[in-house]
Amino acid sequence: MTTFGIRTVSVPDRALKIYLEECCPGLDFILWPDDDPPSEDDLPAIDAVITPYAHSSLTVERLASLPNLKLVQTQSTGVDNVAGKVPPGVVLCSARGVHASSTAELAIGLVIASLRGIDVAARNMARQVWHEERRVTLTDRRVALLGYGSIGQELHRKLAAFDVETVRVGQVARQDEHGHIHGIDDLVQLLPAIDVLICSLPMTPRTTRLIDRSVLAAMKDGTLFVNVGRGSVVDQEALVAELYSGRLSAAVDVTDPEPLPANHLLWNAPNFLLTPHLGGNTSAFLPRIRAYLANQMKRISVGQPVVNQS
Repeated sequence: MTTFGIRTVSVPDRALKIYLEECCPGLDFILWPDDDPPSEDDLPAIDAVITPYAHSSLTVERLASLPNLKLVQTQSTGVDNVAGKVPPGVVLCSARGVHASSTAELAIGLVIASLRGIDVAARNMARQVWHEERRVTLTDRRVALLGYGSIGQELHRKLAAFDVETVRVGQVARQDEHGHIHGIDDLVQLLPAIDVLICSLPMTPRTTRLIDRSVLAAMKDGTLFVNVGRGSVVDQEALVAELYSGRLSAAVDVTDPEPLPANHLLWNAPNFLLTPHLGGNTSAFLPRIRAYLANQMKRISVGQPVVNQS
């Protein structure tokens, strides 16, 4: 007896289908490339869908057309782009943890690049300009981690090598083996003592536009804001105003909307570094997502509870 009575799972690419068929012979897998859906006759057979690794997809738009759908499994950490498209009663699971190490790595890279002026040096190199200057270092900074899920926890672990003081802020206050984790309600009062704020929050009703004018105003002059969570967590206009004032700097991997429109003021903002949502899209993704999906499918095939249920 499979979990939720699931027998047939759609898979977005052929290589993944072959891999899962070898790992999970107890399930049937149907190929569903994003631009080439199964026939109408096959749709009623699909009990579960593994969505493509894409922020938007045609597959997600067709979930409501599956009469026997019981589970949707994403390949992303966030499920905000899928949640409103999943029919009532259907279980939605994220791939939380798969992208944590790579995303944390990028966040630290953005911090170091911004503080040490690596982006400035790269632009100077193209112009054959040699400009020496003393820059701020990550060493001895006080770093706040806003969001303490899988990415925040991985950031905490990796930052231990950089001689920083780490302040952790989760969506709710709590204790763990490392000490106290502040709640979001403490954020504004913590910010005046913070040098670097790294945000890895998901998009939820509570976090949407959380980083607004009042939060940005609470940051001391010279604070670096880094966002590898969701662009919608930030009031983009408020961030633009702070950047053009010269008071704060920022480095982000996510924006709202994505991609950033051609005429957006962030493109030319001073003290600003942008990467195009590269966080989890690395060489580590494929082996980790395959291992995660194989485990999830095995759990389904033997009737065990699924993990990362949203």
